[in-house]
Amino acid sequence: MQSQLSNLDFRFENSLVKAVANRNFPLLELAGLTIGPFEEGNEYEIYYWVAEKLAQEGIVHYREENQFGPSDLYKVQWKERVQVAGQISELPEEFYPRLRRYIANLKKEIAKGQPEKIQEHEKATQLARDIVNSRLKKIIALASVSAQTDQVLKKMATEERLIYEQLGRVVTDWRKQILEQNGEK
Repeated sequence: MQSQLSNLDFRFENSLVKAVANRNFPLLELAGLTIGPFEEGNEYEIYYWVAEKLAQEGIVHYREENQFGPSDLYKVQWKERVQVAGQISELPEEFYPRLRRYIANLKKEIAKGQPEKIQEHEKATQLARDIVNSRLKKIIALASVSAQTDQVLKKMATEERLIYEQLGRVVTDWRKQILEQNGEK
């Protein structure tokens, strides 16, 4: 499962995001990759990992829809809590990769001497735990019953479908083992 999650993370890092140039920046050529040129104020679609580096240098900033923060976590937690028992809400696209990076960035900011981020980090971590625990309970319950509809599976993030499928196989194998032990087939 670790390699599958790593592959999903790699795919996210290489997805395209929209960023706006904060200043002019010349064409930069790296081993088969061309970055720029950028004109201040213009919007560009660039790889996430490139945008991260350029944003750290103050060359670009993310469009609003590419940002992830506390309000995103509150919305997801609220949607998850108001779901009918046994139902799972749909997550924003690329929720887990964005969540991991958001929490990691808060840790970096704290390490750089920004103690005001400690409370935000603690709150984000708690909200993330609540969301993950709530969804995991639902996924376990869904995996232990018969196959789910496409509608339910669509609401699961790719990372969640991985664990759902693995749990489903474990439960099915376990049931077979138990029933075969009792002479039933």
